[in-house]
Amino acid sequence: MQVIKYAFQQHGDERGMLVALEEYKDIPFEVKRVYYMYDTKTDVHRGFHAHKCLEQILVCICGSCKVLLDNGEEKKVISLEKPYEGLYIANDMWREMYDFSPDAVLLVLASDYYNEQDYIRDYDEFKRIAAQKRG
Repeated sequence: MQVIKYAFQQHGDERGMLVALEEYKDIPFEVKRVYYMYDTKTDVHRGFHAHKCLEQILVCICGSCKVLLDNGEEKKVISLEKPYEGLYIANDMWREMYDFSPDAVLLVLASDYYNEQDYIRDYDEFKRIAAQKRG
């Protein structure tokens, strides 16, 4: 499983730091939706789905969390703990976010608008679809 983690360019001086993100330059797709999660309790798990078409970049802009990625054959856990690092999640990838620090803010940049039809929320269905695509 290929995991792509971006290290975004940081700009800073004695006043502080700034990270600017541009679609098709820093982000490999057009950004059509932005949302973020915060005040997530440490013992709460989020996600539990895959997307048929949607691509995402996750950035933990404050605090830290972990992301379990599953392509149907292999699983990897990725730690997000730097506000200048982004995790690319392709379509057809099951994801679960967990182990949020008390101050965690997880920003998500998405390639399309919300569409419930794009979600695969049943893990067994996801496994069947992933197996069919592998042939």
